[in-house]
Amino acid sequence: MKQYFGFIALGAFSLVAAGWLFMGQPRPVPGPLPQRTETHPTPKSSDKAETSETGFDFYVLSLSWSPAFCASDAGRNSRQQCGADRKFGFVVHGLWPQNDQGYPEFCGADKNERVPDALGRSMFDIMPSMGLIGHQWRKHGSCSGLTQTQYFDKTRAAYARIKLPAEIASGNQSKRIAADTIEAAFIKSNPRMTKQGIAVRCDGPGLDEVRICLSKDLSFRDCPEIDRQGCRSNAAEIIPIR
Repeated sequence: MKQYFGFIALGAFSLVAAGWLFMGQPRPVPGPLPQRTETHPTPKSSDKAETSETGFDFYVLSLSWSPAFCASDAGRNSRQQCGADRKFGFVVHGLWPQNDQGYPEFCGADKNERVPDALGRSMFDIMPSMGLIGHQWRKHGSCSGLTQTQYFDKTRAAYARIKLPAEIASGNQSKRIAADTIEAAFIKSNPRMTKQGIAVRCDGPGLDEVRICLSKDLSFRDCPEIDRQGCRSNAAEIIPIR
């Protein structure tokens, strides 16, 4: 019996001793939790649009005299621009990336790319035709390095940059005015515009377009090649707005 109790006492002492030893040891410090790796999808090409205006030297803002276009065969079939209730004078023909010699064109991969209807119609107050808007984007806007929205925002800003001379833009009656007089009227209305930075274009004897050269920040600049393309007739007929 004594031997039995001796074994019990010895076992109890061993448990107590083990507890003392365990309490005397420093507890292990928990290591850092494993970090969760976050993954993000690689942006698609459409998610990150290029907005670098490179590959050309400046812009040409072309302002078309709408009554002249509407008197043409092409204009008679354009209800959006030339309908009975459409009384336009100068409208934007286009904003064209231009080089000192020549110009880029049709730079997009999709030669049939369309402009969304909502975006196009938002331009109708200054560029009143979806056909015109789509063509201008494909031929010229696709070379600007801008998205469609940015390009048409830039076009609107360029148009807003120009103060149209009232004596020309009113279109209240038929007039015959020398091309130099038309240029002078624009220059007078727009400080820092020069005679070397504007060209009046004629279709036969009639005023067709006024082309104005702008830097990429839309300040006026000279453009000898564009200037040389100006109207050579002594006088340009301005068809009235009807």
